[in-house]
Amino acid sequence: MNTKRTIKKRLVLKKSVRNFITRLLITVIIFLVGMIIVKSNAKIKNSILKQVYDTNFKFTKIKDVYQKYFGNILSIDQIALNEKQVFQEKLTYQKVNSYLDGVKLKVTENYMVPALESGIVIFIGEKEGYGNTIVIEQIDGIDVYYSNISVDGVKLYDYIEKGSLLGEAQNEELYLVFQKDGSFLDYKKYI
Repeated sequence: MNTKRTIKKRLVLKKSVRNFITRLLITVIIFLVGMIIVKSNAKIKNSILKQVYDTNFKFTKIKDVYQKYFGNILSIDQIALNEKQVFQEKLTYQKVNSYLDGVKLKVTENYMVPALESGIVIFIGEKEGYGNTIVIEQIDGIDVYYSNISVDGVKLYDYIEKGSLLGEAQNEELYLVFQKDGSFLDYKKYI
């Protein structure tokens, strides 16, 4: 009876390893073919550079396509679950006002800004009218601008968990903007 279970486990393990290697090879082949096409065609290269650098590159779309065709080989969400967070807060504020394309929140002095949802940092820098800004593309595809904050240990393309510390609000004000596919969204649904 035990030998049957052992044989079954080995077969399942072999199949899993074979599936992983197959998916990996297909991914490498697609990547190499893509690189050859980009290298040989300047028009395609310029189009890709424009999509990546000039417009907002959507990591969630890549994740969705990858999961559709290859499944979850090594999901970033599963990796992040293994980590324990020290800072786990929710958004708190005293007053809300509309501001430009989003909202201005009145917060306490030295307020530590939490991430509203998990996602990837796609921008860190100055935004006109908002000051120092971090933009996170959330796993639901919504880009959230966290503005008027001092950045605390967050780097470009970091994966950020919901509730993680992003930085400290300046002058007791925090600006939030919600955007999806180039359109600004009503903040009332998200705070």
